[in-house]
Amino acid sequence: MATAARSAIPRDQDGVFAWDPSWDRAREFPIRIPCSEEEYLGIDTNLLLEYADGFLEVLPMPTIFHQLILGFLYLQLHAFASARALGTVVTAGYRVRVDPGRYREPDILFIGREHSNGIGKNYCQKVDLAMEIVSEFNRRHDLVTKRNEYARAGIREYWIIDPEEETITVFVLEPRRRTYDEPLAFRRGDRAASMLLPGFGVEVSETLDQKPL
Repeated sequence: MATAARSAIPRDQDGVFAWDPSWDRAREFPIRIPCSEEEYLGIDTNLLLEYADGFLEVLPMPTIFHQLILGFLYLQLHAFASARALGTVVTAGYRVRVDPGRYREPDILFIGREHSNGIGKNYCQKVDLAMEIVSEFNRRHDLVTKRNEYARAGIREYWIIDPEEETITVFVLEPRRRTYDEPLAFRRGDRAASMLLPGFGVEVSETLDQKPL
């Protein structure tokens, strides 16, 4: 099985994971490739990759607007958390093990100090808050798949930033059922606020209007 999984992963002449140009025609993400968990954890690439149930999942590359919103949110959350020594804030590229054999890469994640012992070199096992900026090619992945997985993993708060709908939606965990309560939806003119981190919030319009200078 390991041999079959290894041969299914596209590589360049040096054996490094490589983008297949034929994938540029894809419009349904994530693209799934058979892969072992061990090999997934050993991949070194700048592509956005997740892993679930024996498959490598290739996510769409972010747009400039996605990255600017991500940068704005990261700076806001990092400044808030670091000023109060609350924990660690990390951007996409660092993995979260949400279940055995299942890893995700939130656009932004916050790990409280009480869970810092779960921070590993390549992935962490406990996240307190996750944020995802919805991709136009991958809406269901953020809106449904990850919402359900993050709830089951015990992530206490999940923010979905949706540029298309111009909303920021905050989901708060109902810990006994490992599901999210009725979401709090914020629109332009509102200030999206965290229940987990009292005092932290961002203006919806300012967040969505991030543009190159």
